[in-house]
Amino acid sequence: KTYSWCVCGLSQKQPFCDGSHRKEGKFKSLKYVATGNKEVFFCGCKMTNNQPLCDGSHSKSEFVLMQF
Repeated sequence: KTYSWCVCGLSQKQPFCDGSHRKEGKFKSLKYVATGNKEVFFCGCKMTNNQPLCDGSHSKSEFVLMQF
């Protein structure tokens, strides 16, 4: 399955893209293709160095980890 991760932070369906970036014209969503049936953690704070997956950067911010 393919997921579109929100890069701009404007989506109402965080952490997934809903097309809100089109208003800004600066961003594109990032595609993530699931290669198997496993649990992954998508980044909700947008501070990760491993886009679109969480690398723990939220622990240094006020954002909450989102599990899907």
